[in-house]
Amino acid sequence: MDVLPAPTERLRFRQMTEADLRDVATLKLGGSRSPASWIEWTQRNYEKHGFGLWVIETHAGEFVGDCGLTMQEVEDEWFVEAGWHVRSPLQRQGYATEAAAAVRTAATAAGIEHLVAIIRPTNVASQRVASKIGLTLQREVHKNGGPALVFGAGLRTDESRQVQ
Repeated sequence: MDVLPAPTERLRFRQMTEADLRDVATLKLGGSRSPASWIEWTQRNYEKHGFGLWVIETHAGEFVGDCGLTMQEVEDEWFVEAGWHVRSPLQRQGYATEAAAAVRTAATAAGIEHLVAIIRPTNVASQRVASKIGLTLQREVHKNGGPALVFGAGLRTDESRQVQ
């Protein structure tokens, strides 16, 4: 499955490698994974699913963060999730929305039928990103030790909303 997003106006995507450890360590990843285990998990996702989180960087090569697709379980059902992390100094510049929109487009082109984003209720910025790429709040769940909001959308042409 070829799901690597095409470059955008400001960003390009590539697979994450061990050489990205120092940069990945600058991200606020949450959860219990170390930066090294985050990279290992991402690489396993590439092998198992044909997609994962990709490094996002400027066309000049500056590390911005990661954004991509992972498989996530929600109440005993598996979904393809769009996820993103942007380095703190680069937040509030539209990078997450730009990257997430490209990921949604790539997922649609690859035939993925439904996309979700699982976001903590306190993460209002990510909720805005989800809304901007056409995901709507579907439900609240308990995941990874706390409440989470599940945003989602069908990606088939007849169900898909335009990315804003």
